[in-house]
Amino acid sequence: MDILKAFNDYFDDAKAAMLNAASEADLEQARIEFLGQKKGKLRNLQALVGKAPKEEKPLVGKKFNEVRTEVTALLEARQQELSTASSSDAVSDFDPTLPGHPPTIGNLHPITKTITQFREIMGRFGFTVVEGPEIEDERHNFDALNIPNDHPARDPLDNFYVATAKATAGGPILLRSQTSTVQIRTMEQVKPPVRIVSLGRVYRPDTMDATHSCMFHQMEGLMVDTDVTMAQLKTVLSLFARSFLGPDVEIRFRPSFFPFTEPSVEVDMKWGDSWMEIGGAGMVDPNVFKAVGYDPDKVSGFAFGLGIERFCMKNYEVDDIRRFYENDVRFLNQF
Repeated sequence: MDILKAFNDYFDDAKAAMLNAASEADLEQARIEFLGQKKGKLRNLQALVGKAPKEEKPLVGKKFNEVRTEVTALLEARQQELSTASSSDAVSDFDPTLPGHPPTIGNLHPITKTITQFREIMGRFGFTVVEGPEIEDERHNFDALNIPNDHPARDPLDNFYVATAKATAGGPILLRSQTSTVQIRTMEQVKPPVRIVSLGRVYRPDTMDATHSCMFHQMEGLMVDTDVTMAQLKTVLSLFARSFLGPDVEIRFRPSFFPFTEPSVEVDMKWGDSWMEIGGAGMVDPNVFKAVGYDPDKVSGFAFGLGIERFCMKNYEVDDIRRFYENDVRFLNQF
């Protein structure tokens, strides 16, 4: 039968073409020629099935399916052979003495870099880094810090209270609004002298703009001993700013008020042409010492809280605090 002979010739030609293919590109040309759906010889072969006499169509159709399956199997087997040979060649060409390609593992976030620098600088000044919980009670966030019940800082609209949390012996639960909570927890457990810093996230429902965020980072510093003075506070903050930003930074202190320090000051720095507020500081209020069991007649101390993002923005010349939290890879890749 001429039709069956055509099937056999097709199979022989396809087998020869695929076995003689020396590369994956040659094999792809053979696939298109013999198994292509639009212009390949398989389409011509399929047309012969329709031309077969009615009584021979079952046999012809069966033969067509067998030939197509066998040619497809030949193609897959040859593809595997060429792929294996290509891999072997790649391995044989490998030179272990050549330098490798370093993997892309990302960069540290600029806030993380700044926190690391803060830790190192304060460590050189003799301060120990301590940590505390971000979810706090009112005692540590307000009461022990000499913040009275009618103080505006305690307004529920100015804090993130945790509605699902049960009140503890220390009062209702909220996300800490300042890292000053850590100094209270430290003094409750450690006798003077104390020289610590705490770096971490704090939360306030501020309106988001170029210099404010509802979540930001602070560094809280505390030094307590028998003869701590305001002059030491100013010296530590001035040395810190110059260590971080360079010797050209100017520091100034403006009188202010905080319930947990007396006297209190606002701290500004000038780096370039403009002044920027970086935090608050002052001498620890005697009521704070009493709340943690210290005798204010025997010890004195200073405390300060600095905004980490403010320093980071100055250092990297970033004009908007929101850029740190947008997760824009193009921005983060600069660091």
